[in-house]
Amino acid sequence: MRTPVTAYLGLGANLGDAQATLRTAIQALSHCPGVTVTAQSALYRTAPIDSSGPDYVNAVLEISTTHTAPALLQCLQGIEAAAGRERPYRNAPRTLDLDILLYGDGIVHSASLTVPHPRMWQRAFVLAPLAEIAPQRVPTEILRAALDQAIERIGW
Repeated sequence: MRTPVTAYLGLGANLGDAQATLRTAIQALSHCPGVTVTAQSALYRTAPIDSSGPDYVNAVLEISTTHTAPALLQCLQGIEAAAGRERPYRNAPRTLDLDILLYGDGIVHSASLTVPHPRMWQRAFVLAPLAEIAPQRVPTEILRAALDQAIERIGW
């Protein structure tokens, strides 16, 4: 049995009932062996960045997991597939997007996974909900710089 690692996951959707999709994804994660959801942010609405389509609904989860980062990614991709996720092109609108933002203090660089997430420090839709549940993980100056992006806390 592996020692549990604290990881942070970004959730986003902008097709269909995005709020319901995020809630369903959190339920699916909570039923995934080796994963325990330990904290969740509120939901946030943001305009697409480098993309098109309707506004996104985003959130961040803190989890405890005994999975390796690649195994956790496989679990997340299975949940995305069950939600109808398609990848027709980069930054396409999506039914569900699940990203590993941080995996303990680990650094991963592979063809399929980069941790910490390479663009998380530039995105208010990641930083605001992450700061809500783990303020120690978000440097104040980085959060301030990203908050010029339109973001609205919409509750849960």
